[in-house]
Amino acid sequence: MYMGPLVSCSFQGAVIELRQRKKPKSSENKESAKEEKINDTPIPERAPKYVLFQRFAKIFIGCLAAVTSGMMYALYLSAYHERKFWFSNRQELEREITFQGDSAIYYSYYKDMLKAPSFERGVYELTHNNKTVSLKTINAVQQMSLYPELIASVLYQATGSNEIIEPVYFYIGIVFGLQGIYVTALFVTSWLMSGTWLAGMLTFAWFIINRVDTTRIEYSIPLRENWALPYFACQVAALTGYLKSNLNTYGERFCYLLMSASTYTFMMMWEYSHYLLFLQAISLFLLDSFSLEQSDKVHEVYKIYIFSLFLGYLLQFENSALLVSPLLSLVVALMLAKCLQVKKGTFIAKIMKVINFYLVCTLTVTLNIIMKMFVPHKEHGHMLKFLEVKFGLNMTKNFTMNWLLCQESLQAPSRAFFLRLTQSSVLPFYTLVLIICFFSMLQVIFRRINGKSLKETVTLEDGRIGERPEIIYHVIHTILLGSLAMVIEGLKYLWTPYVCMLAAFGVCSPELWMTLFKWLRLRTVHPVLLALILSMAVPTIIGLSLWKEFFPRLMTELTELQEFYDPDTVELMTWIKRQAPVAAVFAGSPQLMGAIKLCTGWMVTSLPLYNDDDLLKRNENIYQIYSKRSAEDIYKILTSYKTNYLIVEDAICNEVGTTRGCRVKDLLDIANGHVVCEEGDKLTYSKYGRFCHEVKINYSPYVNYFTRVYWNRSYFVYKINTVISFQS
Repeated sequence: MYMGPLVSCSFQGAVIELRQRKKPKSSENKESAKEEKINDTPIPERAPKYVLFQRFAKIFIGCLAAVTSGMMYALYLSAYHERKFWFSNRQELEREITFQGDSAIYYSYYKDMLKAPSFERGVYELTHNNKTVSLKTINAVQQMSLYPELIASVLYQATGSNEIIEPVYFYIGIVFGLQGIYVTALFVTSWLMSGTWLAGMLTFAWFIINRVDTTRIEYSIPLRENWALPYFACQVAALTGYLKSNLNTYGERFCYLLMSASTYTFMMMWEYSHYLLFLQAISLFLLDSFSLEQSDKVHEVYKIYIFSLFLGYLLQFENSALLVSPLLSLVVALMLAKCLQVKKGTFIAKIMKVINFYLVCTLTVTLNIIMKMFVPHKEHGHMLKFLEVKFGLNMTKNFTMNWLLCQESLQAPSRAFFLRLTQSSVLPFYTLVLIICFFSMLQVIFRRINGKSLKETVTLEDGRIGERPEIIYHVIHTILLGSLAMVIEGLKYLWTPYVCMLAAFGVCSPELWMTLFKWLRLRTVHPVLLALILSMAVPTIIGLSLWKEFFPRLMTELTELQEFYDPDTVELMTWIKRQAPVAAVFAGSPQLMGAIKLCTGWMVTSLPLYNDDDLLKRNENIYQIYSKRSAEDIYKILTSYKTNYLIVEDAICNEVGTTRGCRVKDLLDIANGHVVCEEGDKLTYSKYGRFCHEVKINYSPYVNYFTRVYWNRSYFVYKINTVISFQS
């Protein structure tokens, strides 16, 4: 059989790839070398056209599948949201009540922007906002990262959508569209790593099946993470392509530009974005420390971080949190450490590699301390105290700290979380893929320590998946994210999407199976052939089993009509809008205050936000209405915030919590010293009854301070008396 053209074609591809990796200085020499090689090799004219057509068809089908997956997910979310809330059949007030807690605050500012006479006036009112929280003027754009609302309001008015679609549908439609981009980015990432878009399809399937653990979009649409994480996924996809060794110049430039744009946008959308980028920078630092990738590429990414931080600092009203962030300190430390590095191959260079890790850590901590000394910033002391209590380094009776510890999202992951991931088969395959990639990475590291150089071109027969820098980055990054998710369950939404992506990449990658067979020294069957077969058969079997078990459930969710009905809250909001004065100030639980701000526009005393020490203190003081305090104490607290109306929620006052000691009234009793649960301490009792119970009885002295003006099954509204009568 004559195989000359086939051998020549493959040999030519290998030569061209090798020359691209070496990047010769003279492009003319490179082109002439290619022409000489082509002239010397007898290749039929149709062969290159066929190869180009095959590559184009593969890329076209993969891109089509990626875009289709994202669109299907966005449409699924829209249909599920409609079925869950009967959104199209409800009045505006009932729709707004579906936004709970901090989500209500975000959407309320979107409404304010649409009501403003001009964009400039709307931005000014938000940056000098004194109509939300009583006795407090805040820069809502900076404090609450309202850039998504600003962009959404501009797009809504600039595109003329006000004549086509209601504001609420436009708002949630943008968020659902971003979630589609999120899925598409994960699809592309797994495709880039495995070389087949079949991995992207499997990523999409696992993501939507495990969406309870991959996203919080179903519970709270306007959350900052729902706006920001799609851009981070795009950044990770661009970084994955940028780290690939065989990327051409044009692809490298495209990935660099996409990475720059998505990094900056991600930083603008979420106030905690720099912490996630800090973990990414650590992953790149470890990747660079063992010379698993060219240092120039990694340091180009560091430059993107610095540019995004300083541009974000300027455009976020000189946000000092970005200057004192650990990300900036780490990147500057890495830049300084690079200046101290010596050329490779010398004895001193090996010594510097050993002390480089210690040097970077020391410089990072030192620079961060110096920045905090000279840059004025708000110290989030409650975060440090929470971590101390969380890890058992300290004990506290503080209400806010204990309340945060009782939140489900801030506790360790439950068994149900791991059970769900196991039932969908993603966790077992993720564990297998992670183990193989991790040990292959260790082999590469030891090879580098022993002075052995990496191969210029890694072939499938080599079975060395650990030599691919983009794979090692993802292994390190997912280990860091997973470590945090094992401590705080709320962080699982950062980790689980990449669990789906990494598991899908692994089972679809012939290289991973070949690495495993190399370790097992498989001889009975040709390992390359078996690796190619398994990389197609295993994901196909997984996909069919997922389709059989979970597809009917997804369809059932779309056909089932659910009902969100809260007549008591609707009645309360209706009464406030009709009966309460426009200048009235309301006090109550922070979650309810968010709904009042959205549905009525009235001023409140507190907000469901936990990034401000003053607001946290306000929340604790207002929650005293559920404690065993006197009527006079509660009256003084409320009048100090210029409160006109108090709302007592029966659900909190008569709460029956499943976790002992985590009810609001229990936490207040502990904080006030009325009940002490620790051994060795004596119990103390308050001479006053629980305020939320006593005020309902309408006897002195409660009626002297508070007058009930409205009530239903869930809420009791009391007017704060300005003239106090002490007649019994």
